[in-house]
Amino acid sequence: MAEGPKLRRELGLVQATALAITDMVGIGPYITIPLFLAAMGGPQAMLGWLVGALIAFCDGLVWAELGAAMPKAGGSYNYLREAFGPATAGRWLSFLMVWQIVFSAPLSVASGSIGFADYLHFIVPTLPPWGVHAVAAAFPLLLVVLLYRRIGAIGKISVVLVGGVLLGCFWIILSGAPHLSAARLLDFPPNAFRMNWVFFAGLGHATLYALYDYFGYYNVCYLAEEIRDPGRVIPRAIMFSIIAVGCLYVLMTASFMSVIPWRELMNTKFVASAFIARLEGATAGNLMTLLLLWIAFSSVFSLLLGYSRIPYAAAVDGNFFRPFAKLHPKKEFPHVSLITLGVLASFFTLGGLSAVIGSLIATRVLIQYLPQTIGFFLLRRRSPELARPFRMWFYPLPGIISIGGWIYVLVTAAGKSIVFAFAVLIVGTAAYLIRSRKRSEWPFAEK
Repeated sequence: MAEGPKLRRELGLVQATALAITDMVGIGPYITIPLFLAAMGGPQAMLGWLVGALIAFCDGLVWAELGAAMPKAGGSYNYLREAFGPATAGRWLSFLMVWQIVFSAPLSVASGSIGFADYLHFIVPTLPPWGVHAVAAAFPLLLVVLLYRRIGAIGKISVVLVGGVLLGCFWIILSGAPHLSAARLLDFPPNAFRMNWVFFAGLGHATLYALYDYFGYYNVCYLAEEIRDPGRVIPRAIMFSIIAVGCLYVLMTASFMSVIPWRELMNTKFVASAFIARLEGATAGNLMTLLLLWIAFSSVFSLLLGYSRIPYAAAVDGNFFRPFAKLHPKKEFPHVSLITLGVLASFFTLGGLSAVIGSLIATRVLIQYLPQTIGFFLLRRRSPELARPFRMWFYPLPGIISIGGWIYVLVTAAGKSIVFAFAVLIVGTAAYLIRSRKRSEWPFAEK
């Protein structure tokens, strides 16, 4: 009997790292740096990059061990199921993970699409507001067309895309290097480091924006079934991307603040374009804007690619809607999942950009990242025999820091977004219970 289509392992370390970096360094830092500085009201917000990097790195070690041990498409879906029990609570939590992806993945793609359309408006100021919305809505659909092909071809495209991403970062860093100013970087407002609730709440908000910009280091775990030698490649791709991007963000922010005083920078909407225009003229500023369009395209391309594999993995496992388990008969990729997320992302671009970040992070942390890290410890105790090609460095400290970091961000910075996150959790749980009762699954399974 002939075998059906299967996912192909065609991504190596270079392609996997390229996809992670393009996912992380999207349009995010170019639209959040003003909000980042305003969160603490001065250069002390740079601490947010460091705290965010610490949380991301510790969480990355969790993903690295789990991804190397269970290199299957879907990432967290598999980890939650195995850690909490595939026939008990793990079935509920893995369903919830896919459920929230149906909301958060299109929102992530939509935020990048809105950023793309906004920067296009900077170059084409005559574009009417409805035209900006139309561009944002059409953008995810264009990506679906480009992603409608075999993964091997996409891996080659990712290496080309990451070149544009790094070019933008290095242009900013190298242009700003001769102008680095300790006076401006240390121009702290009065009582900047007064250790009270205001300081820690502000640092929480700055860390939230930093984490939004770091998010994406785990994207390779969603593609684990298409990565060669995953036990070696996945941990390296995660660690390399976090370290590289953390350094880039610190250097970029230092360059921005050295050229544009932070009080002015907080109110500058197009920070990169204004930065280059001030140093090299209006034409160079427009060229930077074109490059930012490339960066926005690259990151959203990578996002949609990775997220489309999650509903597919859940459906193959029988824990999500059956049509999502289909692979394209010739090109062998989850086309139903890809199309669905792309269409939803197009719809979500009708919303505003600023409200997306808090809701996105609160939902992910509450339903995915916190349970996953707790499950990581459970899995260590329940399945010591599980083959682990990579084991967390300095275990268990990074896992503890990860849990503490996520709780800190939720308590200090989530605000009203936590209500949205709990709504997704409650409605998803209700949907799971209705479905599980019909299918006689946990907690309604016959004993």
